[in-house]
Amino acid sequence: MSRAGDRAIGAGMAAILLVTALSRQHPATDLAPVGYALLVAGGLALAAHRRAPVVVLAAAGLSALGYQATGLDVPALAYLFAVFAAFRAGRRLVAVAATVVMLATLPFALLIAHELTVGAAFAQSRDVLQLAWLVAAGAAGEAVRQAERRADEAERTREETARRRADEERLHIARELHDSLTHQISVIKVQAEVAVHLAGKRGEDVPEPLLAIRDAGREAARELRATLSALRDDGTSPPPGLGDVPELVRRARSTGLETTLTIEGEHDDVPAAVARTAYRIVQESLTNVARHARAATASVRIGYRPGAVVIRVDDDGTASPDAAPVPGVGLLGMRERVMALGGSLTAAPRAGGGFSVRAELPVDRAS
Repeated sequence: MSRAGDRAIGAGMAAILLVTALSRQHPATDLAPVGYALLVAGGLALAAHRRAPVVVLAAAGLSALGYQATGLDVPALAYLFAVFAAFRAGRRLVAVAATVVMLATLPFALLIAHELTVGAAFAQSRDVLQLAWLVAAGAAGEAVRQAERRADEAERTREETARRRADEERLHIARELHDSLTHQISVIKVQAEVAVHLAGKRGEDVPEPLLAIRDAGREAARELRATLSALRDDGTSPPPGLGDVPELVRRARSTGLETTLTIEGEHDDVPAAVARTAYRIVQESLTNVARHARAATASVRIGYRPGAVVIRVDDDGTASPDAAPVPGVGLLGMRERVMALGGSLTAAPRAGGGFSVRAELPVDRAS
């Protein structure tokens, strides 16, 4: 329940006690206004029964003793609720001790306000605070505490089960990736390295595409190892981030695409999730340029702003504003990564020709 609900409980109890007091006949004394104030204060104190159950228990008890001493004959309903709240919070010994004190001192409060014998005062105190009510309040509080504890344990069990299943799924994915990709990538990398070695041994010029294949194979093997490590959660091979973007640009240049990199602003304290996503956006954008754009130049701009990192990749390819782009798997993947961080992504042809990808990643939300 919210704090508003707790305040409603306090206000409701104060209203019930006040209406009960006004509906009964009480001796007219100079202390009657004090009694009404104590009555209302005891009810309003229940608004803090979750945050400070022991303090509320003491306040409700003192309030009941006070207004009984002024002559207001009203059952100690606020104190009963305070006992319930104390048992619910697990403060059973404190509640029992406070109740013993209340039962022992309540008759003396009645003696102050009424001309009663000691026996009559003890008999009347049972009407103000019946033992059966106290037992019921404590039992109800303990029952609620046990139910809430079982609910918390059930929630923890569900979370642990979900984490275990997620771990098992990550391991399964890691095994599938290892079995299906590692061998093929290794073959590509080894064959490209052998071809480069033989060409160099014969004194021939090594074609740029072959060097690009070799470097891409090395990078793919490294990223696959990093991905497998992340899936296995061993933390030994960190995933690529913003510091690896210059290498992406260098590889793009090696394929014949004239690529520039511009970095603006200070880049301290960029969360790892933002750095990974920024790297993937640049990687996927340059890959799309190489595969589909038929561009001669591309530019990568990374701007560090207060609370955000802005990535923009432009090319001078054949994309035209007249033809709507068909979103592929790579673009959809970029958009999902950005949205997961609460950012925004636009990818569309430029007015002067070519294609532009712009992503803004919030830093604060990902921290």
